[in-house]
Amino acid sequence: MARTVEDPDIRSAFNGAFSRARYDAFQRDLDTRLMYPTDFRVAETPLFLSEEFTGELAGAAREILYLLGTAAFTHHARSAIPPGISFPGVDAHPAMLQIDFGIAQNEAGEFVPQLIELQGFPSLYCFQAYFDSVLRDHFDIPSGFTALFNSLSPDDYLRKLRDVIIADADPAGTVLLEIHPEVQKTRIDFAATEKMLGIRTVCVTKIRKRGRNLFYDRDGKETLIRRIYNRVVFDELTRKKPAMEFSFHDDLDVTWVPHPAWYYRISKHTLPFLKNRHVPPCTLLQDLDRVPDDLSSYVLKPLYSYAGGGVIVDVTKQDLLNVTDPAGWILQKKVRYAPFVPTEDEPSKAEIRLMFLWTDRPLLVNNLVRMSKGKMMGVDYNKNRTWVGSTIAFAPPSL
Repeated sequence: MARTVEDPDIRSAFNGAFSRARYDAFQRDLDTRLMYPTDFRVAETPLFLSEEFTGELAGAAREILYLLGTAAFTHHARSAIPPGISFPGVDAHPAMLQIDFGIAQNEAGEFVPQLIELQGFPSLYCFQAYFDSVLRDHFDIPSGFTALFNSLSPDDYLRKLRDVIIADADPAGTVLLEIHPEVQKTRIDFAATEKMLGIRTVCVTKIRKRGRNLFYDRDGKETLIRRIYNRVVFDELTRKKPAMEFSFHDDLDVTWVPHPAWYYRISKHTLPFLKNRHVPPCTLLQDLDRVPDDLSSYVLKPLYSYAGGGVIVDVTKQDLLNVTDPAGWILQKKVRYAPFVPTEDEPSKAEIRLMFLWTDRPLLVNNLVRMSKGKMMGVDYNKNRTWVGSTIAFAPPSL
């Protein structure tokens, strides 16, 4: 019998108690407690993972983390940063790491986690804590079930997050850095971060540079920046070219969390290196020996795009010929997401992001879930559908 992704009794109880009015009240509350509303769709339900599948997810992540710790990966990662770009002061590992698994079915019909992407870049660490809290105010979550891992309490989680982002610095000397943050779709996470950690969100255009030091205006006072919680996506930086007094490639007297180099070093560039049962076959386009006969079973992705930008789902030979920089693209075997969450109409599929903090070792702390009924997880593939969007997974307390 195939392992179940969710606890079937909890799923049945949740769906039986669900109402549109309850969901609408939850959404209103989620949108009004902080400075900004959610600018992305929130799914009608969390996931309620079974103990067995949670163990499978955690085990898959451990196998990938082992590969990231090898000397061979260190060598592979050196080629990740595009030619002509250099970053001074790169640390030994990223302060934050995300591993995204799609839930698929193998040939035996078992539900299995399959790696979609991974990144040495932050996720919605504070929003997910906020989301968890508001969700519990409106829906019945089974006693002991938690979105956190490694026996962390909510207070433990925020303490560890504070230790990584702020450490022993003054919160006033720590900033969350973004491009025009007030218009970003993730701005609610910035608001949650300010409320939970006491650090300000600052646009790259508002930073002043003198020598190796950076400053920002805090309540009318020029304030020295000691630590930067870096949320800047480099492909957006390249596209928008905001006016800045500093460069990410400058030798600056600041601590980056995480260092900008990890945006490249752990990214889609990593996928061809990973040979594992949980990793679909993947190759850099420049290393492709022959075009697969079943090209429709693959997806074509630009290496450094973000949030699905530029991805070609239904690949043709002409798409491959159109690529002018094959070193900047990967061809990856598609993960066939398995519909498994019963909803008001058709079942939903899901992708689970495991969120890590990394001090002396990577520590699994939280998760983020995206649900879909389309070909992919993005908004364009799920228009006018319900029980899709962003959410969270709860798991038994023993994990």
